[in-house]
Amino acid sequence: MFKLRLIVIAVIVTIVLGALVWPFFQDKGYDLEAKLPLTDALNTDDTEGFARAMQARPLSFPEDHGPHQKYRIEWWYFTGNLKSDANNHYGYQLTFFRLGLRAQPAHRTTNWGTNTLYMAHFAVTDVKEKKFHYFERFSRETIGLAGSTSRPFRVWLEDWYVHGQGEDGTPMRLHAKTDGFHLDLECSSAKPIILHGDRGFSRKGSEPGNASYYYSLTRLQTQGSLKIDGKTFQVSGTSWMDREWSTSALEKEQQGWDWFSLQLSDNREIMFFQLRRKDGSIDPHSSGTMITPTGESRPLSLADVKIEVLDHWPSPLDGSLYPSSWRLTIPGEDMELEIAPFLNNQELDTAAIRYWEGAVRVNGRSGDASVNGVGYAELTGYGGDQPVNLN
Repeated sequence: MFKLRLIVIAVIVTIVLGALVWPFFQDKGYDLEAKLPLTDALNTDDTEGFARAMQARPLSFPEDHGPHQKYRIEWWYFTGNLKSDANNHYGYQLTFFRLGLRAQPAHRTTNWGTNTLYMAHFAVTDVKEKKFHYFERFSRETIGLAGSTSRPFRVWLEDWYVHGQGEDGTPMRLHAKTDGFHLDLECSSAKPIILHGDRGFSRKGSEPGNASYYYSLTRLQTQGSLKIDGKTFQVSGTSWMDREWSTSALEKEQQGWDWFSLQLSDNREIMFFQLRRKDGSIDPHSSGTMITPTGESRPLSLADVKIEVLDHWPSPLDGSLYPSSWRLTIPGEDMELEIAPFLNNQELDTAAIRYWEGAVRVNGRSGDASVNGVGYAELTGYGGDQPVNLN
């Protein structure tokens, strides 16, 4: 989902730590020893020189799998639900973010200089053991440390990477490795690329440019291996890829979002994001997509979908309440689904931001037929680190 504010927070943390982008911030005159106050640093609308998502445009592949340097931010977002040979259930997240620090090239001679920062998150949900593990990395786009290309499709941060082939980017190989944990998966698409919104133009607010370009691969057949706490399992299941780029997307009165990607047993998929406003209302730009078994799609507006929170979970960090189960109703499809996490604690407290991102199960009906499934949910704006408005 639209991670604009997560990425910028990560960059500010990097400024404070002074670890990765010294040449850039030295050029800009920041005093890293002073540890720039987070709230002051985040109150920025510096989009000068960057392109903005103003209207629908043709998307082409594999070119749009690669970087969009004219835009400030973008991400390659993978989530999935897997089972081992022993039928144990695992969720995973592997996400790469690219942030343009400024639009114009810096005048530097060092090979370490860069205008681009990459960040990655890797998380695993172990349902049987009731454990959630997450890891993060940052690096500059220089001397091969991190980057992305379209031909061939590749995005990497050190030895974490996604490699893809073909116009739709598949088959893809996903790889992430850290102490005691290793993800090595191959994904092939069972459906075509799905364009969200107006032919891939996804509006997030009423102001011009508060939008993104957004597409997904909604049913990736997945197999490979997963190492958890030093133990390796052969796994298979389904994954979902979200791909999005923008310069600014959200507005000042938008507090956060609830995002769902659901893969149903009748071979349909649903993506829906609900934008929450500071006054407690739901923003009318909330929207989504219904994907049929044969790969056709139709947009979903706020009027098409009703989401009711059924329960809450208190974060052990500070007691902040997150929704922990939902009833999602789509009257036009005669569909009613109940969504619940496989594990309540799937909260990430990273250097960038606190947010909840986790594997969920689905049960319900469509017409007279029962339906179930799996998916992922992402929740922001609930924990102690509230998302910051940049516009």
